[in-house]
Amino acid sequence: MRLTIIGGGGFRVPLVYRALLSDAAREAPDRCTEVTLFDTDPARVRVIASVLAGQASGVAGAPAVRVAESLDEAVRGTDFVFCAVRVGGTAGRVRDERVPLDEGVLGQETVGAGGVLYGLRTIPVALEIAARVRTLAPDAWLINFTNPAGMVTEAMSTELGHRVIGICDSPVALVRRAARAAGVDPAAVGYGYLGLNHLGWLRSLTHRGRDLLPGLLADDAALATFEEGRLFGGDWLRALGALPNEYLHYYYFGRETLAASRATARTRGEYLNRQQSAFFAAAERDPGRAPALWERARQERESTYGAEGRAAAGGWQRDGQDMAGGGYERVALDLMRAIAEDRRTRLILNVRNGGAVPAMPHDAIIETVCEADAQGAHPVPCLSPGLAELGLMLQVKAVERATIEAAATGSRRAALRALALHPLVDSPAVAARILAAHD
Repeated sequence: MRLTIIGGGGFRVPLVYRALLSDAAREAPDRCTEVTLFDTDPARVRVIASVLAGQASGVAGAPAVRVAESLDEAVRGTDFVFCAVRVGGTAGRVRDERVPLDEGVLGQETVGAGGVLYGLRTIPVALEIAARVRTLAPDAWLINFTNPAGMVTEAMSTELGHRVIGICDSPVALVRRAARAAGVDPAAVGYGYLGLNHLGWLRSLTHRGRDLLPGLLADDAALATFEEGRLFGGDWLRALGALPNEYLHYYYFGRETLAASRATARTRGEYLNRQQSAFFAAAERDPGRAPALWERARQERESTYGAEGRAAAGGWQRDGQDMAGGGYERVALDLMRAIAEDRRTRLILNVRNGGAVPAMPHDAIIETVCEADAQGAHPVPCLSPGLAELGLMLQVKAVERATIEAAATGSRRAALRALALHPLVDSPAVAARILAAHD
């Protein structure tokens, strides 16, 4: 099995390769034998290739790593494409976050005005990638982690149909943390999860035929043991009757998260821009130390993830349990195995709605529990969302579709509509100024 990583100079690429090196992955019948990296920044991809070489040292059967010179070379004849690009680099993220904050609304990579701005810049590139995959590797599956993952996956689906599947690590991490808080093995639970990317709710958590979620929501001591329980608090979680994805803190506690974001000296994008620039510069000077430098930077990155939300909720440090278990790389590997080996696997994925949520368009990308096998990923039957949840999903989906229209056609009216309709942007005048400042 051949895997191509578009965005091969990305900081998190070594997480994917490390997952491929695991014993289970190397013993799989259709294990990955070659990883091709492609990135528009040759210096970054050289550094990442050095990190991968260090990871593979002494590992029998490690997948060969190849750096492609062009997108066409990278995707031609491949089996899987993992897409994780950052158009505009971390400097682009800085602008996406800082411009809205200067207008008094949330600045965040995937949520609110920042997410719309990121989508406007990213979707044209994503469409180009999807078109080349469709032409040069028509039997390949594209696994998308490029943010904003939901709208980018939906845009790519206009070229690739069901052969593009979006992934995210937030839902599976929520399931793991909730299961541990309820006192059961995360591998032994069933779950019901529904929403959009970075806008979803865990609505059931079953073990041996019993739903553990009501008991967990009633137990303040158990809720205090994991990240989402501390973020939202027992009173609000019991009022909702569900466990929200961590990103819903930006919606439910908008005033608090905005205040926390504005009070910080640096946005998340500014922090990562400085940290990653320092890492890549140091690793380029000393490629032999690249693996160690990467591991240190990775640990710093993970420990500071979601800091503004924690600050808004009272402040605490992330612990090992909150970060344990593997993230999006584990989801990607499980999905590739399910398809390559025709091994039916239940995962939370971003796929076409197909009637799972009747009020949503049939071809809209939603994030929900799916069965994945050689035919792709298919939503499993789920409970209909409540009125409040459905309303928020529909509003944000309208924003996503307007963003896709604007990015694909260049329509400024659609871009203004996307910004102004977002629940976290409180004025069309503000939306117009954000759009003008970002041009």
